[in-house]
Amino acid sequence: MSSTKFSRIHEEETQWLPFLKKALEPKHVNYNDEIKLLRTPFTSPGYHTKLRNVENVHPIRESLDYALAILDCHEDAYKDRAFEILRTILSLQDQQLDSPTFGIWSWYFEEPLSMMSPPDWNWADFIGRRLLQVLIRHSNRLPGDLEQLTSQAISHSCEAIIKRNVGPDYTNIAIMGAFVTLIAGERLKNRTYFEYGLERLTRLYDYSMQTGAFLEYNSPAYSTVAILELSALVMYSNTAEAKRLANEMLEATWLMVAEHFHPLLKQWSGPHARSYQTFLSNSHLSFLQMACKGDVSFVSNDEFVYGLEWYAQGIVCPERLYGLFTSIVERELRQDLPSYHEFRTRKAYTYMTSEFTLGTFNHNVMWKQCRNLLGYVHTGNQGRSYIQLRVLHDGYDFCSAVYTSVQEQASVLYGIQFALDGGDTHVNLDPIHGRMTASDLRIRLEIGSTGDVPAWKQIGKDAFQTYLGEMTLSVKALYGAMDEFSAFHWELVEEGPVVSLDYVLYKGEPSMIDFHAMNEALFMFALTLCGPDEDSDRRSSLSISEHEVQTSLESPDQSLTLKLAKKPSERVVLFHN
Repeated sequence: MSSTKFSRIHEEETQWLPFLKKALEPKHVNYNDEIKLLRTPFTSPGYHTKLRNVENVHPIRESLDYALAILDCHEDAYKDRAFEILRTILSLQDQQLDSPTFGIWSWYFEEPLSMMSPPDWNWADFIGRRLLQVLIRHSNRLPGDLEQLTSQAISHSCEAIIKRNVGPDYTNIAIMGAFVTLIAGERLKNRTYFEYGLERLTRLYDYSMQTGAFLEYNSPAYSTVAILELSALVMYSNTAEAKRLANEMLEATWLMVAEHFHPLLKQWSGPHARSYQTFLSNSHLSFLQMACKGDVSFVSNDEFVYGLEWYAQGIVCPERLYGLFTSIVERELRQDLPSYHEFRTRKAYTYMTSEFTLGTFNHNVMWKQCRNLLGYVHTGNQGRSYIQLRVLHDGYDFCSAVYTSVQEQASVLYGIQFALDGGDTHVNLDPIHGRMTASDLRIRLEIGSTGDVPAWKQIGKDAFQTYLGEMTLSVKALYGAMDEFSAFHWELVEEGPVVSLDYVLYKGEPSMIDFHAMNEALFMFALTLCGPDEDSDRRSSLSISEHEVQTSLESPDQSLTLKLAKKPSERVVLFHN
């Protein structure tokens, strides 16, 4: 990129420079002068890293963000520190050509690649992209040898990305890898990298735009990453075709975000293909405010949080969408997702009014990151509650549970089945092959609130009801059977601002649960949200055959029907039977 072009970018980002400096300032005290990386509190998603009971770590990604921010802010007092961090990070890349992890990094200084379980190949993309930003924006300030070493590390990242060759179904990495290889190809004048990057971007475009949505659909975390990466592609690429493809995907992504945003609740309506927290964070709201150039207010000045990685990426929301962020009328959204070998016919449905929003997938696994049934309700003043369905194995979200539902407006019929080829805590990293030991297995309807905790009351043998502001939430168990287990019962669990209505499938001494040996393991429920002038009563019916169960839910103006197989099976069978 020419210095003239970057000067223009810098001018366009000037209004955010004070916020970048403010976000950078508190990081300085956490710099470790001996290790020459940033120190942060340790957190773990439960996979990849094997570190346990560690208070602080020195992360590669966050340290590189810190170094880049120092250079972007022209903090000359810390310039040498930024160079030290760069040298340290470059030295931590696996640069052995014959190594199976060639071109990638570990997450933490404390945990080399050989200790991870397994190493995260995404770090070729995450770190490679950041090194490219260093090179593009600050090559004229780098010592000569450091510029050469950075270019070499970027090349190694490209080799790892090309070798791995993820498909277009892995949305954020598909975009990020396209950015790294395409922009590196342009910058380093490497035709192989460039052609691969453009072809990868084209594959993603063809795959996603067949339905107008990414497979990682409506994810607060990954939609913002997609916007950031696609915006950066438009900003930094010199290739007209790459800009066109990225711009069209950006338009579709921004429309999805705006349509799902609830202005009164300030929440991102479900369902979410992947999510890390159920209430929207100030960081996400700040991202939207920044993208709207500050013209739409999502958080107060005191709450505004600027992300170090947002600077100079060209992130701008189309002004024509501002109205969707500021006013709400009834919205009903239906979206087909791109075909995937397991989810060939996955669809998303969202219904929104001024008081609530409720969204579901027609089918999905019950991974911790999936929000397959998700609602938000206004509870008066500034209060709000979320409604989320989970399945827990010994207290952790159970990936071998399979969710299926039908929804029409504020009524949902849903069922839980069990897969013979699923994981336990992760979809792919810890397969259990349909067998596990458990002391607790339950289906949870969780409500988290910013105000008063709602109170559930039983209104029938298997039916419960609670009030959320002006809305009435009702849930009813329609069918439940699991071979060798029968003492199913309801439990109320209250933990601070979260109250859960649990349908307990098993609770007791550790016991082997073998879904292969079962002819039946199926649970079906009905959920409705009603306003103060609506009748919350919905007539349900049940039809049972040898291999299937059909349930129906009817009201004067709508009828829902769901039919599911009794017997556990492979995921693809359960999704498409």
